[in-house]
Amino acid sequence: MTMQSSVDDVIEQRARLVRELTAPGGEFELVERTVRGVPMRVYATGPSTLREVLLATEAFGDRTFLVYESERMSFADHLRTASGLARELWDRYGMRPGDRLAVSMRNYPEWAPVFWAAQAIGVIVVPINAWGTGDDLRYALDDSGARLLVADAERVALLRPDFAGVPVIEVRGADPEPGVRAWADVVAGLDPEAQLPEVAVDPDDDATILYTSGTTGRPKGAVGSHRNHCTNLCNTALNLRVSQLLAGTADAEGPQPGTLVTFPLFHIAGLTGLGTTTMIGAKLATLYRWDRARAEQLVRDEGLTGVSGVPTVMRDLVTGLAEEGRELPGLTGISLGGAPIPPDLVGRIDRTFGSIVAPSNGYGLTETTSAVVSNTGADYVRHPDSVGRCMPGADLRVVDPSNGQPVPDGTVGELWFRGPNVVRGYWNNPEATAAAFVDGWFRTGDLGYVRDGWVHVVDRLKDVVIRGGENVYCAEVEAALFDHPGVADVAVVGVPHDVLGEQVAAVVYPRGSDVMADEIREHAAQRLSAFKVPEHVVFVREPLPRTATGKVLKRRLRDELTAWAASSRS
Repeated sequence: MTMQSSVDDVIEQRARLVRELTAPGGEFELVERTVRGVPMRVYATGPSTLREVLLATEAFGDRTFLVYESERMSFADHLRTASGLARELWDRYGMRPGDRLAVSMRNYPEWAPVFWAAQAIGVIVVPINAWGTGDDLRYALDDSGARLLVADAERVALLRPDFAGVPVIEVRGADPEPGVRAWADVVAGLDPEAQLPEVAVDPDDDATILYTSGTTGRPKGAVGSHRNHCTNLCNTALNLRVSQLLAGTADAEGPQPGTLVTFPLFHIAGLTGLGTTTMIGAKLATLYRWDRARAEQLVRDEGLTGVSGVPTVMRDLVTGLAEEGRELPGLTGISLGGAPIPPDLVGRIDRTFGSIVAPSNGYGLTETTSAVVSNTGADYVRHPDSVGRCMPGADLRVVDPSNGQPVPDGTVGELWFRGPNVVRGYWNNPEATAAAFVDGWFRTGDLGYVRDGWVHVVDRLKDVVIRGGENVYCAEVEAALFDHPGVADVAVVGVPHDVLGEQVAAVVYPRGSDVMADEIREHAAQRLSAFKVPEHVVFVREPLPRTATGKVLKRRLRDELTAWAASSRS
C-alpha cells in the first residue's frame, strides 16, 4: 500500500464514521427540527443547554480543571464556586434569565466560574474585548444593557471613574475603590453548600452576546443561544470521537486530556475551548500573555495534549520547536483559527511532529458560533488549502453576491450558512440583522467555492483587489508569499491606481534583513498569474497590526499605503 492510498483510506474512514455516528440510532444522531421557523438538523442527544454542561461536571470530582501559573482548581471546587456565585447573582444582584452580565479580563481562571454561574441561571454573558479602549468597553456595556460587570484591574482602571452606572466586581486588583467589590471578597462570602437556583433554561434562550471585531465600524453584538453553543460543543465532541476511533483509543483509559487555550476567552474560539474542556473533563490551561517558552513548559509539566491559537502564535510555537530541535511528546493536536491559515503552516506542523500531532482548523465566524466547517488530521494535510467539510447539521449555499442565486460547483461565490449553530441576529440592531440573515441563512461576506465537498475560502468580499478588471484574492497571494523563507508575516491589500483601478501591494514583516522586494516578486511570479504578483512590496520593522483574535487590521494598512502611493505619484 502506498502512502497516498493510506491517506485516502484514513480520509474515507473519517467520512464513514461521521455518517455512522450521526445516523439514526448513532451516538451523535441528527434529527429534523424546526427552530424559530427554520428547518434544520439538530443533535438528538447530548447537552441541550449550558446549565446541563455545568451540572454534568460533578462526575469529574477532584480531577484538575483550571491551570494558571501555580494555581490549580479541581472540577469539584469549580462547581462549588460556580454554584455559590450563581446564588450570589440571584440573591444579591437580583439577576434573572435574560439579564446581561459583562465580562472583560485577560484569560484568568476566574472566567470559568463567572461564565458557568451565569449560564446556569439563564443570564446572558457579554464577553467584552479586553484589548479595547475605555470607550469601547462603555459602548458594549451601554449597548448590551449589562446589569453587572466582572473585570480585571486593568479594565477597571480604563473605565474609572465612569462605570456607566453598572456595579463592578474587580478581579485580581489590589485595593478596589468604593463601590467596586473585590473578587476575593465575593468568593470568601459564598456559601460552600449552595445549590444552583431552580431555573428552567430552554435550548433556544439567549446565552451570549459576542461583539464582532469591529474592524470596519462599530461592533455588532451577535446573540448566541444555548442551542448554538451546545451544537458547537457536540460538533467538537464528534470530531474527537472520530479521531479516537481512527486511532483505536476510543475505549482506552488514558491520561486526562488537557488544552492550552491561547485564544482570548472573549472570542468565540476561546469560549469553545472553555466549553469543550468543561464538557469532556479536560484541563484548561491559560497564560497571562503568549510566551513560547512558558507555553512549552506548561505542555510538558501538565501533560497537555492540545494547544489552540491564532496562526501567528502557532507558527511561533512550531518554528521554535523545529529550529531548536525540541519535542513535546504528549502533544497530539494543534488547533488553529481566528484568521486565515497559510497552507504552508499545516505542512510545517505535520513535518515537525512526524504526523503524530494532528493539525486542525475550524472555519467559522462569531455568527456561526465558531466552526461551521472543519478540517483535521490526514484530511488537512492532504487538503491544506481547504477549510474542510461542513459540520453535520450545517447547510451551505455558494451564491452570486449580486443576486443571491446559487453558482455551479467550483465557482467562486459568497458563502451562506444555515443550521443550529447560526445565531438569531444582532442585539438591538434590526437593520444589520435583516442585511446579514435571510430566511435562516447567514451571509458571511466571505468568498469561496466548493469542490467535491471540500470548502475553499478565497477572501473577504470586501478585500478582493480588482486590478484591471481581474479579481485578485488576497488570501491566495498571501499563501504564496508565506512559502518564502524570508517572510515571517505578510498582508496583501489593494491600493488605488489611475489606470488599473487598483494595484496589488504586499506588506511584509521579514525574517531577517537580507530579503529584497524583487526576490519576493520573483517568488510570487513562479506561483501566481502575472496580474496577481504584487506591484508594491513594502517591508515593515514591526509585526503587522492585528486584532486580539489574529486578524490583520487591513483597513489601517490600506489607508497608510494609499497615502504613501499618492505621495509617490505627486
